[in-house]
Order: sequence, then C-alpha cells, then structure tokens
Amino acid sequence: ETLERCWAGLKSRHRDTPSFAIIGYGKLGGKELGYTSDLDIVFLYDDTDERAQATYARLAQRINTWLGTLTSAGMLYETDLRLRPDGASGLLVSSTEAFRNYQLHHAWVWEHQALSRARFVCGDTRISETFEALRREVLHQPRDAAKLRGEVLAMRNKMHAGHINNTTLFDLKHDHGGIVDVEFCVQYLVLRDSRTHAELTENLGNIKLLHRAGATGLISVDLATAAADAYRELRRQQHAIKLSGAEYARVPPAAMENVREVVRTLWAQVLGEAI
Repeated sequence: ETLERCWAGLKSRHRDTPSFAIIGYGKLGGKELGYTSDLDIVFLYDDTDERAQATYARLAQRINTWLGTLTSAGMLYETDLRLRPDGASGLLVSSTEAFRNYQLHHAWVWEHQALSRARFVCGDTRISETFEALRREVLHQPRDAAKLRGEVLAMRNKMHAGHINNTTLFDLKHDHGGIVDVEFCVQYLVLRDSRTHAELTENLGNIKLLHRAGATGLISVDLATAAADAYRELRRQQHAIKLSGAEYARVPPAAMENVREVVRTLWAQVLGEAI
C-alpha cells in the first residue's frame, strides 16, 4: 500500500508502473516479525531509463518516510536500510545488475548470512524472480567449511561484544544460548550445505530449517526437534516481554537453563565450539 501510494504521489514519473521492488531482510525477510521489530529493507530496480536512478531514489526516500510516520500510538515502524550494498555509504537504491555484481564479487560472508533469509516483499514480480534466482545462486556457491566457520564465529563474537549485558539476567536474544546463536547455526548450515542440500535454500524460517537439517542428517533429528522447540520458547517469551513495553527481553537465568543447554548443544554440534 505504501509503495503504491508513494509512487502515485511522485510529481515526476517516467513510466506508469515502477520497475521497482522492496526486499525484506532479517525478521521481515524470515516472516518472524515481533511486536517491536524494525524493518530491514533493500530497494531494487530494473530500469534502463536515464531517469530511473534518481526517480527510484526519491521513491525509496518517500517510502522510508511513510513507514516511519509518527502516529498517536507511536512510530509506525523503524526501518533499517544498512543491509543495502556498501551499507550506509551505498546508494539508497540498486539496479538488479549492480546488486548481482555486489553479491557475487564483493559481499562479506555476513551479508550472505543475511541473504539466507531475505525475500521479495512487494513490487515488480519480474524483479522477484531475478532476486530469488540470484539468492539461490549465491547460497549454492561452494564454500570452504573451515574458512566459513571462522567468519561466522568472528561475526558472532563481534555481535556479542556490541550487545553488552551488565545485568544478572539472561538476554533472550543476544546472550549465549539465545536466539542469535540459533540463527547463526541455521545460517551456517545453509551456507555450508545448500550446494548439496538445495532444500535448505528455501526461506522457511528457523524452525522448519532446523527440522530440514535434521531430516538431511546434518544434525541429529532429536537435536533438531529440541532446538526448534527451544527457539520457539525463546521467541514466545521475547514476544511477551516486548509486548509489555520492556526495552530488553531479559529473564532470570534459571528460568531458561534447559533451553540454553539445548542451544549450547546445537552450537557445539554445528560449529564445534563450547559457549
């Protein structure tokens, strides 16, 4: 709705229908939005008109403004556009060709982790097909497992260092044994094994992908089931706490010790390291 209205409101348009799409990443991309989730989005276009770049940049700016509207109930959504090529220093909108070149030749491993749960949200369906084909091509690339493991561990350590918890409570998302650890395990398996297990490429959410990893023998079936249940419980509690208005989703450690132990076991089996 926002895309259609913002396009209709542009004063200068070089075509009737935009060759433009919005790609969702993160919780939006994985269809796992929570009550306070922001929207991680990337804007793509496929249009050779000389006016395209400027026109779609104005469209993207307008969309971003609309989504961040301040209402009587608070801000509609917080948006995060930093997952676009070259991050905050990159262009607000990318052509599909430029996006493809970046993903295949310049993207970091963590950007391919993010791509594992990215999806077309709305816009030109031709771009949807182009994007999904590229996404699968990137995820199916052969990777050195040891090097990939090192990159994933380095990024996890960086994230953990950036979310210091100075309380005695357990942070459901960022602390070891929590949500991010499950997500990193799934992303690592997708990047490592999609080439030989194409069913892992589908953007189905972490719970279903854990079950698929179990079904393909990448982890034990029992661990896949336990980890999926643990992730579900972590998200359930996170939803409840965030809905109450708390800034952080944190609980007494003892209340989640069984769940954390399952996540630690998953991490150790997938990434071969104790946490």
